[in-house]
Amino acid sequence: MQQVNYTNYKTTMQHQNEVIGKYRWTICGLLFFATTVNYLDRQVLSLLAPSLSKEFNWSNTDYANITAVFQFTYAISMLFAGRLIDKIGTKVGYILAIVIWSIGAIMHAYAIPIGTSVNSVLAWAGIAAVPVSILGFMISRSFLAFGESGNFPAAIKAVAEYFPKKERSFATGIFNSGSNVGAILAPITVPWIAVNWGWESAFIIIGAIGFVWIFFWYILYEKPEKQKRLSAAELHYILDGEIAEKEPETALPKEKISWIKLLKYKQTWAFALGKFLTDGIWWFFLFWLPKYLEVQFGLVKTDIAFPLSVLYTMTMVGSIYGGYFPMYFINKGYNPYEGRMKAMLIIALFPLVVLLAQPLGYISYWIPVVLIGVGASAHQAWSANIFTTVSDMFPKKAVGSIIGIGGMAGGIGGVVVSKLGGALFDYYEGLGHVQTGYTIMFVLCALAYLVAWAVMKTLVPKYAEITDL
Repeated sequence: MQQVNYTNYKTTMQHQNEVIGKYRWTICGLLFFATTVNYLDRQVLSLLAPSLSKEFNWSNTDYANITAVFQFTYAISMLFAGRLIDKIGTKVGYILAIVIWSIGAIMHAYAIPIGTSVNSVLAWAGIAAVPVSILGFMISRSFLAFGESGNFPAAIKAVAEYFPKKERSFATGIFNSGSNVGAILAPITVPWIAVNWGWESAFIIIGAIGFVWIFFWYILYEKPEKQKRLSAAELHYILDGEIAEKEPETALPKEKISWIKLLKYKQTWAFALGKFLTDGIWWFFLFWLPKYLEVQFGLVKTDIAFPLSVLYTMTMVGSIYGGYFPMYFINKGYNPYEGRMKAMLIIALFPLVVLLAQPLGYISYWIPVVLIGVGASAHQAWSANIFTTVSDMFPKKAVGSIIGIGGMAGGIGGVVVSKLGGALFDYYEGLGHVQTGYTIMFVLCALAYLVAWAVMKTLVPKYAEITDL
């Protein structure tokens, strides 16, 4: 196997790309576009929330409940999505996920008839009715969340299959930046579509994009060992320092790795708690920023397009360079885990600037937009690295399951943050100063990453690869 000198990584990598080929980056590109579509579909509701809240008379708690249903379904589904993808494989698993979430995205356009039909059944059964609009959007969000839960387990598994360990955080950062591109494109397109063609059209048009991606994924993806477009040299490079995890066609099925067995490792808990403490912050930014800009600064509909596009452009920078940042320490001789943790500590300091969002917001809405952009950018840098700690320490056959466990923990964290935010905003809105609720939430956003880093470092102070699965 060819060995890479970390101290000359950039020069070596450029030379190797010329010699061994770059097909693995084609796969990374597909993951990037899938994640872009994932976040486009996910963000449509949050961008339309201010106008839909008025149209259907939703309170902050009502909206929090709708988003919490998405997050709770996503959390539970993540647990099983990882196991399913480990079982049926990355190619088929990803196709199944995007078909389901695209249908779920389109269902939002029919939320009212869906809610009406289900409400009739509930009333016939003697069950207390939920307002039609809330029920319809909850059902649609659940279906969307069920499908979207497959994106990150499949993408992380594909990265583990197609990239050597030293490149995984960089590749993860690149495909994860698709979430930022989706978040940038959504405010540019969704309000315009809604204003010109109606809010239902926004869900239908954006939701249909996923079916286009499926065609390219089906044609271009195959496991590296079976990929005819992959050169022997590139396959060798991907497996650099590792033993290829493949079995003969006649081999007996692998023993199923139980969740109980995975939960005995501190590495599993470090990842899960890190996700629990920080994922909710990203959910909060994603789902509540449009309402924040409306409540505090009076920005509505297409007014929010430019500020949100600037904010999420900042997060794209954090995602890409955050994934590459650990190489600075790896080049100095640290192993990948140590380098990653040092980078994550520095990254965890950046969200502290969000503490200034409310105190300085009176100057201009651009102050909190930029400061929150720094915090959200740090989250994406953090996310690129925390995902990669899994493939650093666990064998490929367990990656999907561990990502699923962590994703469930992160989703539950998102439910907690969303419900807390909705309750705070309604409470302080009743007192006449909803801004206090946002101040409290921004303090939580600022401190979460340092707390998460301390917990992860305490559980796994040094690199410890799992070898007994």
